[in-house]
Amino acid sequence: MNNQPLKNKVAVVTGAGRGIGRAIAVAYARAGAAVACAARTQPEIDDTVSTIVAAGGQALAVPTDVTDLRSVSHLFETIARHFNGVDILVINAGANYDRRPVEDSAPLDWQRTLAVNLVGAYYCAQAAIPYMKARGAGKIITIGSGLGHRGTAGNSAYACSKAGLWMLTRVLAQELWAYNISANELIPGPVNTTIDAGQAVPQQSVRGFESEWVKEPEDVIGLALFLATQPDIGPTAQSFSLMRRDNSG
Repeated sequence: MNNQPLKNKVAVVTGAGRGIGRAIAVAYARAGAAVACAARTQPEIDDTVSTIVAAGGQALAVPTDVTDLRSVSHLFETIARHFNGVDILVINAGANYDRRPVEDSAPLDWQRTLAVNLVGAYYCAQAAIPYMKARGAGKIITIGSGLGHRGTAGNSAYACSKAGLWMLTRVLAQELWAYNISANELIPGPVNTTIDAGQAVPQQSVRGFESEWVKEPEDVIGLALFLATQPDIGPTAQSFSLMRRDNSG
């Protein structure tokens, strides 16, 4: 680990047990950060931490349900005890429990999707802010979606949750810029991963994405590192996309 632009930084990555979250957690550790890996499934985050430690990095697995405020509070209290603060928060935990037209949708699944993607993001951001203020700077990176900038049939819950996440990102940026805390959205575009219950995300079947580049989780690392390593007065309230063409509408 010779090139470590995140040395002495503490990063929190939600949904770090697999997919994009795991790739970012491993990359941040390789870049020198101590990484708190949060997700509901203990074996998955344990595996991420084992990978990081085996490569000489620092990491901590903290089982967390982002829809549970007490669980999120415990996450940040645990991080503070182990790493003495928080510099970077990657809000990556996501779900899509309802892929039906609004008329046929299941209200409980619709609510569960928003609970993870939007309410969970709010809980994590709110909990992280005091620790970042204490550091005098910070980076909040939300993993958004092109569907949060344009609606598509059969994805109302996911699209609305990601649209809300994008607005939350912009509000956070306005509220926190005076404290050298930035908030930006990273839109990966279609990624070969799972988002809930081990179900593959049918990205290529979403109208408007047919010709899009379907990436692997590791393809998101470059942009995630870029956002984490910007100066304190760097970009904020911005949406950065890895999509080939503008599907943000």
